[in-house]
Amino acid sequence: MTDRKAAQAARAGDHGDPRDELVEHLPALRAFALSLTRDGASADDLVQDTIVKAWTHIDKFQPGTNLRAWLFTILRNTFYSARRKTRREVSDSDGIHAARQATRPEHDGRLALNDFRAAFEKLPDEQREALILVGASGFSYEEAASMTGVAVGTVKSRANRGRRRLAELLHLEDGEELEMTDRATLAVMAQNAPTMR
Repeated sequence: MTDRKAAQAARAGDHGDPRDELVEHLPALRAFALSLTRDGASADDLVQDTIVKAWTHIDKFQPGTNLRAWLFTILRNTFYSARRKTRREVSDSDGIHAARQATRPEHDGRLALNDFRAAFEKLPDEQREALILVGASGFSYEEAASMTGVAVGTVKSRANRGRRRLAELLHLEDGEELEMTDRATLAVMAQNAPTMR
């Protein structure tokens, strides 16, 4: 065993090698990546980049802390770094990119999932990110604040503003129940704060 591997094993203690847990977090990472990129292929690339970075820098992970939060932070930082690099790219004026988008099946109930997605995409990035982290991914406000590098109150404010704006865009009345079965969508729209973990 090399010195580096021995040091990693000593740091891991009873927690084992965190690399063994990476696969468990792939679905949540892909969902978060998809909410940020809005494109399946880009989301897959983002998740792959995240896993490569996590694997390469696994020695920086603090055993006993939240591996999923660490991975989400890497994914988020990778997304925004790439976004800053591509700000000067030409937009999709010819509609070539839009033509490649897959059409998802219609959602059951009064509100079509496509309507929700269209409204969700109109939200500012920060509000969308807060709703995905706190609502759909089940992170506490504190965990989301740590991942995004902002105050807990800022995350709460972004999530609440995002929920209110979604309700406006979807023309929901106060107290009107959503007739949907999609758990992630319901979690994003839920008015109650998530259970603190």
